Amino acid sequence: MRSWRFGILIGIIALACIGSIYAAVTALKDGVKTQDTDTSFLFLQMFTASDGTLPAFSTFVSFLGPLMGIALGFDAINSERGKGTLSRLLSQPIYRDDFIRAKFTASLLLIAVVLFALGLLVMGLGLFTIGYPPTPEEVLRVVLFLLVGVIYVGFWLNLSMLLSIRFRQAATSALSGIALWIFFSVFYGMIASMIDKATMPPETSALDILLRHADRMLLLNRLSPAYLFSETTGTLLTPGIRSLGPLTTEQVVGAIASPLPLGQSLLLCWPQLVGLLAATMICFGLSYALFMRQEVRSRS
Repeated sequence: MRSWRFGILIGIIALACIGSIYAAVTALKDGVKTQDTDTSFLFLQMFTASDGTLPAFSTFVSFLGPLMGIALGFDAINSERGKGTLSRLLSQPIYRDDFIRAKFTASLLLIAVVLFALGLLVMGLGLFTIGYPPTPEEVLRVVLFLLVGVIYVGFWLNLSMLLSIRFRQAATSALSGIALWIFFSVFYGMIASMIDKATMPPETSALDILLRHADRMLLLNRLSPAYLFSETTGTLLTPGIRSLGPLTTEQVVGAIASPLPLGQSLLLCWPQLVGLLAATMICFGLSYALFMRQEVRSRS
């Protein structure tokens, strides 16, 4: 926590979040319409609203959160190996699995403290600026959003630790992690859009063909952890979202335009949350298995 790397990274994320708070407050004061048309959840719009100059708070967490996970994990193992301290640690009465679990748990707790501190900062500034207290459901939705953010950043932490175990050079693991982050954050959506345009059936096609194409493209987009995170947080912070997939006219006609309760929103985004948890556990399992199979030699 006292390193220059962590301080610079936290400073960048904190400045970005303060900027998003200012954009949200400006949007709410100017009466900008947001995705949630129900004014009973005005406090949640502090995390989703924007005046167009800066992204919303949830967007900043989605974009800059992986950087924090990569920064904490890209040299978690290979730096110990390069300094020669890994063999000294494991020569003590410390098991290998305890070592890698401690590396992951300590970094994950640090991520949780940072995200919850920033989230509570947004809530506190929201109370001062808009003068609108949150309801208990809004507080629960914000807490769940922050927990999902911890899981999402934990995925990138596990991925960077896996690269730290796989590559002996810290620079190689850092560049690999940043390349994957840029790919999923920027280029994956472009590639999915290109595939969508190339495989789009004619507009005169049957409804079932169009629905199958929409489902396939939705499945392709959901292979990205950033897309899963955006769907999960959008459902939690915007109670007016009632579906995450394509809907037919028969399904829309007669539907009551009202926000979903918290339990129904959780059921709606539960598959996306399970997908994020599964990806995180898979990365940790691969890191665990690879580290346990590696040979650790002492440096002369």
